Amino acid sequence: MRCWDDPARHRSKKAKTLFHCARIGCILGPTLGGKSGSSKRGAPGGARRVRGRRPHCARLRRGQGISLISKAATLLEVARLAGVSTATVNRVLKQQGYISDDARQRVLAAVAATNYRPNVVARGLRTQHTYTIGLMLTAITVNPLFVGVAHAVEAAAIAAGYRVVIFNHGGSASHERHGIETFIAQRVDAVLFCTTASPDNVEILVDSGIPAIEIERSLTETARSVRVDNYVGARAAVDHLVGLGHRRIAFVGGDPAIYPRDLARQRSVEDDRLSAYLDGMAAHGLKPMPDHVRLGTYYDLDAEISGTEGQQHTNALMALPEPPTAIFATCDILATGVLQSLYRMGKRVPQDVSVVGFDDTIAAYLAPELTTVAQPMTALGRHGFDMALAAIERRKVPDEIVLETSLVIRNSTGPAP
Repeated sequence: MRCWDDPARHRSKKAKTLFHCARIGCILGPTLGGKSGSSKRGAPGGARRVRGRRPHCARLRRGQGISLISKAATLLEVARLAGVSTATVNRVLKQQGYISDDARQRVLAAVAATNYRPNVVARGLRTQHTYTIGLMLTAITVNPLFVGVAHAVEAAAIAAGYRVVIFNHGGSASHERHGIETFIAQRVDAVLFCTTASPDNVEILVDSGIPAIEIERSLTETARSVRVDNYVGARAAVDHLVGLGHRRIAFVGGDPAIYPRDLARQRSVEDDRLSAYLDGMAAHGLKPMPDHVRLGTYYDLDAEISGTEGQQHTNALMALPEPPTAIFATCDILATGVLQSLYRMGKRVPQDVSVVGFDDTIAAYLAPELTTVAQPMTALGRHGFDMALAAIERRKVPDEIVLETSLVIRNSTGPAP
């Protein structure tokens, strides 16, 4: 026998089990049988072992891979199987430096054969990083914008060798605080917010030495941020409707009195969009009717996507003596409710009423397809992660990045009736 004495001498059930394990994997070795040379009743733990050498059948031989019952393959085992150095394996896995095609193929084949996975814990001990990013969302179930941003963050993180832990606070500062404490306990390397329920929670994170990045809004002094130019986007929507001949244009959006303002600018997303509407109307010599401006919340954070708020606003608008011929809803979820209400009234879109949304999340899937102001969700998530990574690596990064929106014209807007 290569590793153990003749099993016929071993009568104990434990010894037979150990011998069987040695036969099929020879990875367990004397460590399970007691101290070397002192095992009772001739168990395998007493088998003599050459100092400094592994049992012969535990060696990794080229082309054999790793036993199914063995521990996870190490970088050294991958290197031995591929016939290269560990440095070469590292360069192949990190896609760094020049490696010959032959060596690269042998390394990749060895990785596949051994089912090798990088040891994140060991890497973290060396670098003092967990390679984990926290992502705090408002509520991923009520607005597809959060889904798009989360997908982009995750894609960027995976490409950089990071993983993402997601937490939804649902608009509750206490729930968000719980998530923050969880992130701190897990020693995440950075946290992205889209968006925070309380600036105080962001400060707690920063005080703990963990970089924070805000996406869509910038509510704190210490966190870097990435957002879109909401004013320019909303102004493009108004100009588009006026260009189609509309004069009675209604505004349905978030109430600036409800939503928080960016700390540095002292303006909120809602301030920007409402100001763009008012300025756009004035620039074309139009004065909005007071009843045509409807403000409130975008959606119910405790409910699934419903468009209820948009329906209520539209019902009130269309009951006016002079109803609008166009409605600018500053969120695609609001616009969904607008379309639902108009459909139930028998109004045709865009023949009777034109509708514009904001976000471009579900706009292409509505009937008719919705004209909307598109937010670059992929760019928001990617830039957010890049800013977090730069902070982790202590590289210089802008305090704020402002991205452009774009007006996507579809089938929900047309000439004024």
